[in-house]
Amino acid sequence: MCGIVGAVSRRDIVPVLVQGLQRLEYRGYDSCGVAVHTASLEALRLGPRLQRARSTDRVSELMAQVQTESITAGTGIAHTRWATHGAPVVGNAHPHFSVGPCDAADAPGRVALVHNGIIENHDELRLELQAKGYTFLSQTDTEVIVHLVDSLYAGDLFAAVQATVSRLHGAYAIAVIHADEPHRVVGARQGSPLILGLGNSENFLASDAMALAGVTDQIVYLQEGDVVDVQMETCTVVDRDGQFVQRQVYTVAAHSGAAELGPYSHYMQKEIFEQPRAIADTLEGVQGVVPELFGAMAATVFGDIDKVLILACGTSYYSGCVAKYWLEALAKIPCAVEIASEYRYRDSVPDPKTLVITISQSGETADTLAALRHAQSLGMHRTLTICNVSTSAMVRECLLSYVTRAGTEVGVASTKGFTTQLAGLFLLTLVLAQSKKHISASEETEQLRAMRHLPSALQAVLALEPQLIAWAQEFAAKENALFLGRGVHYPIAMEGALKLKEISYIHAEAYAAGELKHGPLALVTSEMPVVTVAPNDALLEKLKSNMHEVRARGGVLYVLADADTRITSSDGINVIRMPENYGLLSPILHVVALQLLAYHTACARGTDVDKPRNLAKSVTVE
Repeated sequence: MCGIVGAVSRRDIVPVLVQGLQRLEYRGYDSCGVAVHTASLEALRLGPRLQRARSTDRVSELMAQVQTESITAGTGIAHTRWATHGAPVVGNAHPHFSVGPCDAADAPGRVALVHNGIIENHDELRLELQAKGYTFLSQTDTEVIVHLVDSLYAGDLFAAVQATVSRLHGAYAIAVIHADEPHRVVGARQGSPLILGLGNSENFLASDAMALAGVTDQIVYLQEGDVVDVQMETCTVVDRDGQFVQRQVYTVAAHSGAAELGPYSHYMQKEIFEQPRAIADTLEGVQGVVPELFGAMAATVFGDIDKVLILACGTSYYSGCVAKYWLEALAKIPCAVEIASEYRYRDSVPDPKTLVITISQSGETADTLAALRHAQSLGMHRTLTICNVSTSAMVRECLLSYVTRAGTEVGVASTKGFTTQLAGLFLLTLVLAQSKKHISASEETEQLRAMRHLPSALQAVLALEPQLIAWAQEFAAKENALFLGRGVHYPIAMEGALKLKEISYIHAEAYAAGELKHGPLALVTSEMPVVTVAPNDALLEKLKSNMHEVRARGGVLYVLADADTRITSSDGINVIRMPENYGLLSPILHVVALQLLAYHTACARGTDVDKPRNLAKSVTVE
């Protein structure tokens, strides 16, 4: 969720560092900063050799601060922080300095460090370092790392960092510079992503290849436990055992791909309207239902599994919940869906014939990666990921994969990331149904035809925007909302509630409509709008009964109804007609309407739609 950029170069690298942070802004952050070695562009420079600027405002303000203070350098590190330990104030912002034991707080910094992750043994390390005379100026767990590096430094920063990380428990990606070594950045990673970017007489570190867009396309994905020594002409990597290793260099077409907003007011709105293209791109090249869409070994793997376990978090978890309905209905395969952060910490019953599916937009979600590794440690090695980033840890660590093609998603609240996951999961359902001989050739053809029609069907849903804006004006004055769905649309109700609470800050929750009388009905009043997802399916009449229960208690209904449901607007019942009944793929259409409702409600309330408070785009800490 935090962002790291580091560089060693013969040129002024500060603009590259700050621009790198700007490319990572979409991940979410509440402070930012940069630290440089002032002697790295000159043979000698008087005054402190380490200089920094920090801000709790946007990166643009940090840029202005850097320009005002005329900060230039050939070596530096930069960071965007999402607060975990300590409030989002300048004193807790990265980079952190160590001035040495028993020195005044305003003494020149000797070590500067940035960190993503959480150090679990920071309390005991803090006590140890305080006993040695180190003064702590922040509430962060990160500050123990920078002081520990300083305490272990004996003239070689690379050796000091290696010694430091051997003492750390938890997750980290770090980048470190030292006042005595003007042309060197040392990095290390464990549990948080860090990459090495290779240039011409300049080299880089970053938490995401996007940070280096336009700077280099030669990328090394550092592995768990790696420590890297970055200098202008050379880069050296050692593994967790201290052995020198060569890591593969990839050519990555990283681009800032966020593109311009164009006619849209926010990236979220832009990304909602990009969904027809994103679905089309995700299905591009799919000529038939063949296992090889998921990897060369897919046919063998799929023929040898008898159940499915889906691991995911947040929005991706809800896409897995939809897939459960599809997999059990079409492929007749038992499917369990688990919240990744819960699965890894409970005793479960492993089954090596289970297909373990992870779902993640970024492919770097810490809890999902940890859950995947936990499943593998239990002997479940038949793994597959649905992911939007082909070079991510999730893709590299799974046996099989399907890479969606949503493109860069800047808005923190996922939209096209979710619907392209659903497209990938439905395609997987068809392949597994074929593998288990539970689908006929004619049904395969019909379902593929329906998938290819999705972009056109989505365009018709997007045309409902004016009606959803009218609903949003009414929702904006509310503080609570209830979402109802049945069957495969229950997870869509959950996703709709999540979107509303994420960006409008309205408390919203979702229930399977049949559960209404088992508790939630007590909350229903005229002040709590009740959003109902009402496709024309086998559960429609049951759903209508639930709607009557709401109206009998004075509740006001907002119904997304298929055209042939015969649900009409009346007193207390507001209906928007969906353009067509789309069968099993209906969730992909209904969720887009709920995205628009959440978006326009947030706009009406004046919230920061693309960067909602307290949230981050890529959650790389536990």
